[in-house]
Amino acid sequence: MKPIITLAGLVLAMAATAVQAEPIVIKFSHVVAEDTPKGKGALLFKQLVEQRLPGQVTVEVYPNSTLFGDANELEALAKNEVQMLAPSLAKFEQYTKQLQVFDLPFLFDDLASVDRFQKRAKGRQLLLSMEKQGITGLAYWHNGMKQLSATKPLRMPSDANGLSFRIQPSGVLESQFAQLGASTKKIAFAETFDALQTGTVQGAENPWSNIYSKKMHSVQPYITESNHGVLDYMLVSNTTFWFAIPHQIRTQLEGIIEEVTYEVNRAAEAANQADRDRIRKAGTSEIIELTAEQREAWREAMRPVWQEFEPVIGADIIKAAQTVNRKQRQ
Repeated sequence: MKPIITLAGLVLAMAATAVQAEPIVIKFSHVVAEDTPKGKGALLFKQLVEQRLPGQVTVEVYPNSTLFGDANELEALAKNEVQMLAPSLAKFEQYTKQLQVFDLPFLFDDLASVDRFQKRAKGRQLLLSMEKQGITGLAYWHNGMKQLSATKPLRMPSDANGLSFRIQPSGVLESQFAQLGASTKKIAFAETFDALQTGTVQGAENPWSNIYSKKMHSVQPYITESNHGVLDYMLVSNTTFWFAIPHQIRTQLEGIIEEVTYEVNRAAEAANQADRDRIRKAGTSEIIELTAEQREAWREAMRPVWQEFEPVIGADIIKAAQTVNRKQRQ
């Protein structure tokens, strides 16, 4: 006996089909310009998603804090008012202390070491460390390794004694400079140039691209190529939203994110190297390259900071970070 199709049943079936036909909308909000590596990454993600998943997923990109800013973007993610963000790792301190591993000074040898850690088990584990708070990490996007700049040459740890440095809000960074006998001031990034120019602080730590874009080299006569910490972003989504996406579509999105991450990180490194060269050519700052012995002296001076934060970060995570270095120092 053939089933009887009623008018009501037909209407419901048509409605269900219409609902299924509605594309998944991903609102991607960030706080930087579109011509930065992160800004370009967001646009590339949109382009690839809409090429490969037409009619299934739509991406709306909101740059320059046009939808949400630093102060409220994570709250908006929790409410699913936005589905994708890429905040700096420091922004997640209220959700997990484990990400402070990236701030630990002189823990990683270089950016290649950071890459190895982020691709291995512990690094991948950290992406999932905030899922109980409704935040799922999807990828790490680089801004660059941090360099120390100051009004005097910093070759040995003792050279920083008595100086005041601008920092982002971070317990690790406060401890880092206290260990050197230096003081710190929490100053917004947009106000850092003025603080350096007026002498409110005598030093700072930034990737080459930040130093050049904000012209900090014009008021910092010495820049030590320390590569002592990493300034990274984490691409995140609302956990409930992300895992509600059908598995097949989510798998394709993960593949696209992997491609975009490669391009973002490549562009960030290229930008940093180009800006380092521009600073060198400007001639306003002496770039100090640490010898192997000097770098080891800095690392030894910073070990107490690692030990201080080991209980909240985890000895296993710090150990995993050490083992990715070329010489695997213990």
